[in-house]
Amino acid sequence: MNTAKIGIVSISDRASSGIYEDKGIPALQAWLQGALLNPCEFETRLIPDEQTLIEDTLKALADTNHCDLILTTGGTGPAPRDVTPEATLAVADKVLPGFGEAMRAVSLKYVPTAILSRQVGVVRGNSLIINLPGQPKAIAETLDGVFAAVPYCIDLIGGAYLETNPEVIQAFRPKSSIKTTIAV
Repeated sequence: MNTAKIGIVSISDRASSGIYEDKGIPALQAWLQGALLNPCEFETRLIPDEQTLIEDTLKALADTNHCDLILTTGGTGPAPRDVTPEATLAVADKVLPGFGEAMRAVSLKYVPTAILSRQVGVVRGNSLIINLPGQPKAIAETLDGVFAAVPYCIDLIGGAYLETNPEVIQAFRPKSSIKTTIAV
């Protein structure tokens, strides 16, 4: 089974300066460890809301660390310092509008302020980059709503074959794309 190489970037001025404890990275790691059957290798970063730093971090995780999946948390609202979507789009090779649309649709079931979210999903090289909300509860709700499409997207861009725990999330792949693993 392939090791899933996953970048997790928590973007917060206050958490990165130690004003409060970051909860995004642990929430993402816990959700992914429950959802994926693959062994996971995490590359984590806690950085402030600085567009150039976010861009450089995403480029390094995709181009140098060769992460199959890069998830960001925070910085997607309308506040002046929320620049995660701008940084993500600046490093993108391809934009996948369906991710942003689906994430907002999922969040709208829980809070009317979901319409203020500017989350995006993009491809850079062989990496899928998805912006997620900043709160652990919202992270889990959003991933529950969109992650079924993630493994097949990563297949299509040349990343690791990710297998999911069907008790948490059932990955969708066309039948012709499903690999069977044989336990020995």
